[in-house]
Amino acid sequence: MEDQEKVRVSKLLSELGLCSRREADAYIEQGLVTVDGEVVNELGVRAFRHQKIELQSSAQKQQASRVTVILNKPVGYISHFDDEQEYQPAASLITPDHYFPSPLDKGKSPKFNTRGLAPAGRLDIDSTGMLVLTQDGRIAKLLIGENSPIEKEYLVRVEGKLSFADLDLLKHGLSLDGVVLKPAQVSWQNEDQLRFVLREGRKRQIRRMCEMVGLKVLGLKRVRMGRISLGPLPPGQWRFLRPEEQF
Repeated sequence: MEDQEKVRVSKLLSELGLCSRREADAYIEQGLVTVDGEVVNELGVRAFRHQKIELQSSAQKQQASRVTVILNKPVGYISHFDDEQEYQPAASLITPDHYFPSPLDKGKSPKFNTRGLAPAGRLDIDSTGMLVLTQDGRIAKLLIGENSPIEKEYLVRVEGKLSFADLDLLKHGLSLDGVVLKPAQVSWQNEDQLRFVLREGRKRQIRRMCEMVGLKVLGLKRVRMGRISLGPLPPGQWRFLRPEEQF
């Protein structure tokens, strides 16, 4: 049986939501992981699922120091780094000059060390809105993991006619790259704008979905991820994710 087979401790830590597998390996090397109270420090070590896997307090302090930010990405920036340096990555906007100050961020400095800060999800170069960048593998896994439960909400300005039947197709029934898409919430916001709520994020998914029902996308903005909304954050500016905020 599966629960009677030993599994890599790094995988178990990830499954428990305690950290990412890469972070788990780093903690194991530092001797900051215990199995049934015993420290393990060898990469590849395995344990049974019923055993108690924990991070020591030093690892928890490292996690608490990791920064997550929310950026209102403008058009013209890509989510990820460009090896050919043809386009500006969104992370280049995470500087003190683009910080959106708040009295709720008391004690936090916009001049933090951005090493390891990476986008948790994609947003096309011609799309705008909420992009989360994080140093915390737990948040990245929650937002972009294969079975992520987190809703992503978009406002999409479109051109063209949409029948009731095609609206139903947008909600469920379309396939991309040979894969049936998960059910989505799709509704009209006004005469030229649709609201999409998705639980997945395939490449240019909304634009491709709209093309399949004869609509042309004129503008796309992500306004919410989970329980956190973009709010009044101006384009091109960023803020800290606060401790009390949970996706």
